Amino acid sequence: MIDYEILRLVWWFLLGVLLIGFAVTDGFDLGVGMLLPFIGKTDVERRIVINTVGPVWEGNQVWLILGGGAIFAAWPPLYAVAFSGFYLAMFLVLLALILRPVGFKFRSKVDDPRWRNVWDWALFVGGLVPALIFGVAFGNLFLGAPFKLDDTMRLTYEGNLFGLLTPFALLSGLVSVAMLTMHGGAYLALKAGRPVEERAVVAVRYAAIALLILFTLAGIWVGLGLDGYQITSAIDPSGPSNPLLKTVTTVAGGWLANDRAHPWMMIAPLLVYIMAPLAALLAGRRRFFLALVASGLAIAGVISTAGLSLFPFMLPSSLDPNSSLTVWDASSSALTLGIMLGVTIVFLPIILAYTTWVYAVLRGRVTSVDIQDSSAHHY
Repeated sequence: MIDYEILRLVWWFLLGVLLIGFAVTDGFDLGVGMLLPFIGKTDVERRIVINTVGPVWEGNQVWLILGGGAIFAAWPPLYAVAFSGFYLAMFLVLLALILRPVGFKFRSKVDDPRWRNVWDWALFVGGLVPALIFGVAFGNLFLGAPFKLDDTMRLTYEGNLFGLLTPFALLSGLVSVAMLTMHGGAYLALKAGRPVEERAVVAVRYAAIALLILFTLAGIWVGLGLDGYQITSAIDPSGPSNPLLKTVTTVAGGWLANDRAHPWMMIAPLLVYIMAPLAALLAGRRRFFLALVASGLAIAGVISTAGLSLFPFMLPSSLDPNSSLTVWDASSSALTLGIMLGVTIVFLPIILAYTTWVYAVLRGRVTSVDIQDSSAHHY
């Protein structure tokens, strides 16, 4: 059997991989949705935009399901707090995600500009709301959630939806919107014919600039304007999963402690500052596949920066810091983590191989000729 401490670290890492996988794959779907009303000027152009993601968006959402399932099985207390405390926020995300299949299907049912324009904006909302809410959720990880655990491990949550929408959390949401818009633009530049391709290149450029500015502001705010959480008692990384066995305090600038102690962690934010402008540069030079890769690496840098700064915390508590959930005290049993790891080792490569095959089969651009070809099946 693998040591319990190692299993916890492995599953913390795998959760990060799943989050990055979701942001990189389904992220360009969301970005395309946000760009749809602005990049497509005519009905044919908007159909080109829609059909770049039409065959793949459902498969990309598998990463979201995998992430939710991993949290449920590997980190039950985290699942309990996040999916109950953030219930209304999650409900808004689900409603927005439901707009996507409905918008794709209903848009083409009536050949009327007003009808189609309504569904185009519905697809915009279906891209914007999840991107914003997911970013707000990450912002609230740094602020701490208003929950506490009693002696029987019973959860009490004292927050509400509007309490999540603080200025820093909204700034984090805008970081998410900017990075997914950049990623969606890079994908459209790769997959769409002209003139959509040219407008997508412009979108990548402006979104990359916005990402760099917003990411920098968020970093300064974390370093100078937020209190970080630190464990002040001895903790056994292989000990029982009981968050109440430790003591936690808040310290000004505490979220930068990991970066100060381990300078190699600065690779994550550097990845953002290198890859975001590189994505814009490559898109401008029509190296669209490389631009998409660079955009994905920038997304990985943003998420990794947050995860490494928070470690070992997974969800701090602003109401009772001692109830904060960490990698060391919020996991399932060693047996559960071990079985799940074995299943993941078998099935994750299969999922990756199948996804790669699908994208290989669907390679190529969507052009106006394709859309106007009556023998083809397009949205």
